[in-house]
Amino acid sequence: MSQTSGITKVTTLRLGKMKKRGERIVALTAYDYPSALILDQVGVDLILVGDSAANVVYGRDTTLTIGMEEMLYHTRAVAAGVKRALVVGDMPFLSFQVSVSEAVANAGRFLKAGAEAVKLEGAGPVKEAISRLVELGIPVMGHLGLTPQSVHKFGGYRLQARTAPEQDKLLADAKLLEDAGCFSLVLEKVPVGIAAQVTRELKIPVIGIGAGPDCDGQILVLHDMLGVFDTPPFKFVKRYAELGGVVRRAVAEYCKEVRSGEFPDQDHSFRIDAGH
Repeated sequence: MSQTSGITKVTTLRLGKMKKRGERIVALTAYDYPSALILDQVGVDLILVGDSAANVVYGRDTTLTIGMEEMLYHTRAVAAGVKRALVVGDMPFLSFQVSVSEAVANAGRFLKAGAEAVKLEGAGPVKEAISRLVELGIPVMGHLGLTPQSVHKFGGYRLQARTAPEQDKLLADAKLLEDAGCFSLVLEKVPVGIAAQVTRELKIPVIGIGAGPDCDGQILVLHDMLGVFDTPPFKFVKRYAELGGVVRRAVAEYCKEVRSGEFPDQDHSFRIDAGH
């Protein structure tokens, strides 16, 4: 394990050892320097620069509209704040599906921006790309179940792997990704039973989001778990704070004090003493 200023760095190998020891893996998304700095300081193991930035940073309905330049911008900001956690860049729609050569070039750009691994959605159609990336030394995290880049195919953000045939395919796809060389797998919005089975049968860590308590670790979108927006959260999201309300109250108080002349006061102003 590498050391950075006395801090034990989280690596893809370390995550694998955590699974073997039964240690739970903590993962969250981040999109900027201050968020990444805080997550890293409190001990988050894996920070995903998610294409969910399209939703929570840019206010878009789907992740399909975010591109490489935007993702690289956020990756650089996040990487600047991280010393311990593993930083994973989420490859956006059509950055890896078109050809293996494009996948390699774009994944390389993520690593140059500061990511230490990349995440790809899907299985069979992108297996060749994953294998090539791994062969070239670029660690890859897989993503199955509800894959948001396929939202139009699924007809919405629906629970996946509901039927026995669908569950059999999910397990087969998970093993395919493991065989292709993925160091870990995100499993999103699937029933607890199949999530538990996938976790048991794979040697690589399985990180759940809406996949029940039996995965090797958990990930959430930071803005969702902090309650930044006042919209009702997804069923699988637990809100650990209500920051949206805190920020609104603080800004409202600031507006009131500026308009009334209460701020700035003497304590927040500069003066030159007599004789100076």
